[in-house]
Amino acid sequence: MAAARVDDAEVAVEAADDGMPGTVLIIACGALAREILAVVRANGLDHVTLKCLPAQLHNRPEKIADAVEALIEAEREHYDEILIGYGDCGTGGRLDAMLERHGVRRIAGAHCYAFFTGVEAFMARAEDEIAAFYLTDFMVRQFDAFITRPLGLDRHPELRDMYFGNYEKLVYLVQQSDSCLDRKADLIAQRLGLPLERRPTGFGDLAGFVEGDASTMA
Repeated sequence: MAAARVDDAEVAVEAADDGMPGTVLIIACGALAREILAVVRANGLDHVTLKCLPAQLHNRPEKIADAVEALIEAEREHYDEILIGYGDCGTGGRLDAMLERHGVRRIAGAHCYAFFTGVEAFMARAEDEIAAFYLTDFMVRQFDAFITRPLGLDRHPELRDMYFGNYEKLVYLVQQSDSCLDRKADLIAQRLGLPLERRPTGFGDLAGFVEGDASTMA
């Protein structure tokens, strides 16, 4: 497998041997690149190739289905199987409708918060946490790029309460223990004026999905 360049702000494509028999292509959100690559490397999954679309697509969810479809069409003849590392992610069902046409499966869950937690466990708590704002390792690393600057909070901090005033707590779903990320999460909570709850999840259902466990797929 070729060396990967993972840029948190705009994740590059991870390239492997191009289209060998028995290979699996995972097309995923760039926000999952580190975690998917960690599972691939830890388990010696040399038959798995990861290609990531920019995480910034989450700011334009109406474009996700088309971007994923373009990669499916470009790559499917080179691989025995294609799997999609996206939840619905705000596409309003467009992603699932497109995947059904192509006969391609994705990881189960509406978003990464669900499949990192485990879909059933997340849904069991969803009603009680309707006023929770969630973070993952990626979102802690990229909070300024994805939240602070796009919302204008760096220029107009007085907007904080307009955006976050109805939230009751900040829930940090921790994939890998990292003292630097812990400190950043503390600072984010202070800036938002919300109590912080750390909830270690590991990779949740994502690990099984990468390993090909059908029970983790929609």
